Amino acid sequence: MSERTIDDLDRRILNILQENGRISNADIARKVGKAPSAVLERVRKLERRDFITGYEAVLNPKNVGLGLTAFTLVFADEPAGSFETGNELAKIREVLEVHYTAGQAPYLVKVRVKDTEALQRTLSKFGAIPTVRDTNSTIVLTTVKETRGIPIDADEDI
Repeated sequence: MSERTIDDLDRRILNILQENGRISNADIARKVGKAPSAVLERVRKLERRDFITGYEAVLNPKNVGLGLTAFTLVFADEPAGSFETGNELAKIREVLEVHYTAGQAPYLVKVRVKDTEALQRTLSKFGAIPTVRDTNSTIVLTTVKETRGIPIDADEDI
């Protein structure tokens, strides 16, 4: 098996961990019908091979005072393929995601803040980056689905 391929058991383990990153190794082993030691070795191997890049708690943004989500297109004056602006955007605390795109703007940025005033302050930080030419933000009214889980099907080649 190559370093970039996984089998059905690995897929099942990855799906279980995406549903509950705090699940015990013994519980994973029960769900997949394998010995806990075999599952532990599989998980460690998936971590070493960078299929699993970390574990985190998922917070409710409203409960921590960050009830406004916005997606901002950032237009930048920089050579194609340069990520200087993206790297600067990523340093801003309120920025959750920075995507370099092939769309109408080089960057799509996800921001989570308290309210519209906080969004305005964050956009001012964007504007302070010398290569940022313009921004265009869309405020989220209701989130229907939001997940960091990656769909992994047993019948797909990886």
